[in-house]
Amino acid sequence: MANNVTVKQSPMQGKGVFASKHFDKGDFVLTIDDSHVVTDETKLTPEQHAFDLDYLADRTIVMQSPEKFINHSCDPNVYVKTENNLRNIYAMREIAEGDEITYDYSVNGDNDGTFQCHCGSKNCRKTYQGNFFKLPTHLQLHYLPYLDTWFLDKHKTEIEALSKQA
Repeated sequence: MANNVTVKQSPMQGKGVFASKHFDKGDFVLTIDDSHVVTDETKLTPEQHAFDLDYLADRTIVMQSPEKFINHSCDPNVYVKTENNLRNIYAMREIAEGDEITYDYSVNGDNDGTFQCHCGSKNCRKTYQGNFFKLPTHLQLHYLPYLDTWFLDKHKTEIEALSKQA
């Protein structure tokens, strides 16, 4: 994993994660370290609250480097799939060595948070929407193959209704 990516300044925002090698569509990029489970949020720093937390279906994780530096993009090149209790990141399409690794935070999004997006992609939605089901229907349909198992299980009824539109 350490040889697959590097963390450095991003033209998008702050630090970012960049490919240290070429990835083909479907290639494994890295595994997310989910071992830092939050047991008491009052002990977290303001920075951790603002930038480092990942809210999963059954726990909250303090994200570690390099994954905590993966920036949002409305035109992402990776997605997350949980396999054998590990969250792995895979290439959604070909990624050239040196490209910034990005994912759409709305995929598997289960909250109502929003923020102004400055990803710069031609498909930029200008506002991040944390609730997957508030994305435009064409994007929901596009992201169906990339949804994680826990999200599919939790939102089975909504996903079945969406799948009928495909």
